Amino acid sequence: MAKEMGEMSDAASCACGAGPKLIFACSGAADVGAVADQAARKLSAQGAGKMYCLAGVGGRVSGIVETTKAASRILVIDGCPLDCARNTMEQAGFNRYDFIRLSDLGMEKGKTAVAEETIAKVAALGAEKLAG
Repeated sequence: MAKEMGEMSDAASCACGAGPKLIFACSGAADVGAVADQAARKLSAQGAGKMYCLAGVGGRVSGIVETTKAASRILVIDGCPLDCARNTMEQAGFNRYDFIRLSDLGMEKGKTAVAEETIAKVAALGAEKLAG
């Protein structure tokens, strides 16, 4: 039994230690959804983490769920107080993640420019959270 536990522990530590930093973003139709999506893409391009498929988590796609379980860190970005990304993650059983809601940063649905300055502000905050 002790050997089995040691083997499981080794496997778990390898998966956890090497697990990716994953980014899940609202990509809704509103301007704040577009900013959340573009900030996630920017973070991914910068190497801060890997943008991953929120729809796959919501659809319980086994490979996506398993990769998400192995993540070393998760960042969830929502555009507005509806918290669609957060709710999707929690309904799939994920409760340990860092979170950004754009409306908490003063960005309002229907009134936020999808501009590099706005995207960069969200990406900078996301980078801080992913760095720990």
